[in-house]
Amino acid sequence: MIIPPRLRTRVLEELHSGHIGVVKMKALARSYVWWPGIDKDIETMTKSCNGCQNVKHAPPAAQIHQWEWPYRPWSRLHIDFAGPFLGSMFFVVVDTNSKWPEVVQMNTTTSEKTIEVLRTKIARNGIPRQIVSDNGPQFVSEEFRNFVKSNGIRHSTSAPYHPSTNGLAERFVQSFKMAMRSSAKDHEATTPPTSSDSMVQTTSDSNACPSLPEKSTVDTPIRRNPKRHAETPKLFDNFVKF
Repeated sequence: MIIPPRLRTRVLEELHSGHIGVVKMKALARSYVWWPGIDKDIETMTKSCNGCQNVKHAPPAAQIHQWEWPYRPWSRLHIDFAGPFLGSMFFVVVDTNSKWPEVVQMNTTTSEKTIEVLRTKIARNGIPRQIVSDNGPQFVSEEFRNFVKSNGIRHSTSAPYHPSTNGLAERFVQSFKMAMRSSAKDHEATTPPTSSDSMVQTTSDSNACPSLPEKSTVDTPIRRNPKRHAETPKLFDNFVKF
């Protein structure tokens, strides 16, 4: 049956009364009615329905581009902050090649303090070619940009609202928090809580503690490739403070 223009709105409302979706509306309409452009009108009707839009499934997530595998240890580092968690902030650094994680407990998370911790790590393992982080204020500050630039480090930031692009660090933060919670439960079960007790063995601001190495971890980055010589910066004065 061909529907005249003045009745098409009523027919569309009747077809859409059950909120059955575009595909089923089209199938139902083809069994009874037709007019030029009916498929487009059905799509427009569904898109303008607030009820349908509120319960509509989110579109499938775009496939994330895989990071290239680094050819040597300590070549690309993924960094992030975990916390506030159990009353502290924790600076997480994960080497992509060896999956070697290091965690530093920090009282402050300023750019200056973050750079100081990175200097200590780089002095021990060498200068990485690339550092990946989120868009936290410590990592997008002018001071941090000058630090990576003066040492020849390429700094990449994750896409806003897409933390999975820095997935290596984000995933370890989850594992670290789970380990911390488990340690806290063990502590409560075995030791009476006191103000001086430490629920988890972490490190101070200047010393790093390896935590939860993954299955692919063989050793520390510097020992994983003993033939590699730690790189030194072009401007040593900008690298380590004596």
